[in-house]
Amino acid sequence: MGQGFSPKGEKGRYVLPADFRADVFAASDNTRILCLDKHPRLPCLVGFGLSRLAEFAAEIDREEEKQLRLGNDFDRDMAEAQVYGFYRASFDESGRFVLPEHLAELGGVEDGLFFQGGGRQFTIWNPDVLAQQGAGWATAQAGCRAKMAEAAKGKRK
Repeated sequence: MGQGFSPKGEKGRYVLPADFRADVFAASDNTRILCLDKHPRLPCLVGFGLSRLAEFAAEIDREEEKQLRLGNDFDRDMAEAQVYGFYRASFDESGRFVLPEHLAELGGVEDGLFFQGGGRQFTIWNPDVLAQQGAGWATAQAGCRAKMAEAAKGKRK
């Protein structure tokens, strides 16, 4: 839950905002592991804790059943490769982690990350890409602008 912004720091590191850090830590069985992947539909990344692994098999089963009921083909191997192909990033006590280059490219990441709470997982946006999304994203867009302004103020102090 919540929102946060992290400018790109030294050595290409970002900071998992405090609002997310405790939840990810708890969801990763009290380890500092942040799971990252490309969002399957949106032009952003997703983050989650290791606890989501327990849900993946059931989600794939439901999707397979749905597709077969509709008379569509379903490639279970492809679905599993997509779902289980996420990256595990370690983060330190301050929340610092390194975003791998391939995910930065897939997420269109440049100089900063905006984190938007989303329940079982959260989205991670390039602020410029988020700004181009439709009206349904107005609250996240306003939050992103506010968090970026806070970060800029803090940097000037």
